[in-house]
Amino acid sequence: MTTVIRGLAVIALLMLPLTVLCLEVGDKAPNFSLQATDGKTYSLQQFIGKQAIVIAWYPKAFTKGCTIECKSLAQNGHLLRQFDVTYFMASVDPLEKNITFAESTEADFPLLSDPSKKVAKAYDVLAFYGYPKRHTIYISKQGKILMVDRNINAATSAQDIAANLKQLGIPRTVQTAPELNTP
Repeated sequence: MTTVIRGLAVIALLMLPLTVLCLEVGDKAPNFSLQATDGKTYSLQQFIGKQAIVIAWYPKAFTKGCTIECKSLAQNGHLLRQFDVTYFMASVDPLEKNITFAESTEADFPLLSDPSKKVAKAYDVLAFYGYPKRHTIYISKQGKILMVDRNINAATSAQDIAANLKQLGIPRTVQTAPELNTP
């Protein structure tokens, strides 16, 4: 009987980290500092108090679904730029591969590289097979998790993100009317 109890205790201890690591709405977003395809390094801290962030994690550059998702964001970025938000796609691919991928998909937004996989682990998106799951993380300008979308449709990613931003109450950017050219 004690062997059974010990076995159950071991199983319970092994499962504990899985429940502790799961990001939930309201949690403080894990800090990150990652290089991007635009030559800059981005960190969570630079957005705190200034702007909301969306990170669309994708498994691997140049795969079918990831290419479709990246093109959705590139072709429909105007939907996202209506909101006071900075958005990224992120993977564990090396920076050089992500740069080539961004160029091939005509991405007009930064793709983040996390080759160490530390940030992917912290955001609870790293699958057991070593690649990120296709999840989109929404972070408030206070640095709190607003939403974790685990049901991504790559083809409508931009439209879905825009709808989620609206639902989450992310403010729209201030658009000024063009000046009229009067004589």
